[in-house]
Amino acid sequence: MDQASPQCMDDDSSRFAYQQDERLPKVVVHFSVMPGATLTWRVEADSTLAVKDARLWLTRVSSPYDHWLDPGQTFQLHRGERIWLSTDGQCAARVSLSCALPSKGGLFRRWLGRLAWLSLGPPAPR
Repeated sequence: MDQASPQCMDDDSSRFAYQQDERLPKVVVHFSVMPGATLTWRVEADSTLAVKDARLWLTRVSSPYDHWLDPGQTFQLHRGERIWLSTDGQCAARVSLSCALPSKGGLFRRWLGRLAWLSLGPPAPR
């Protein structure tokens, strides 16, 4: 066999590394926000929140602003944020939360991720 099958071909191999994350497997969680209810949690991984059906209110502990998301809109959430969600409509807002599967990184990678989260970055050369 001297050629790879079309299913194994990688047409996107010339793209930049940051775009490769789009091809990684993702975890998607679907849930509903009922009228009058407020949901809160701490975001465990960088995620994308997508709104369906009804307008959704979102606020973050690190931001002085509230966000109103209409159906079809998305919002980027960052690891470590605490968020609150609610809806002002008479029907439930369907929401999906998607994030890339976590890669198995070593201690060094986790340490660099924590530094980036703290906005310290890697140490600069002298």
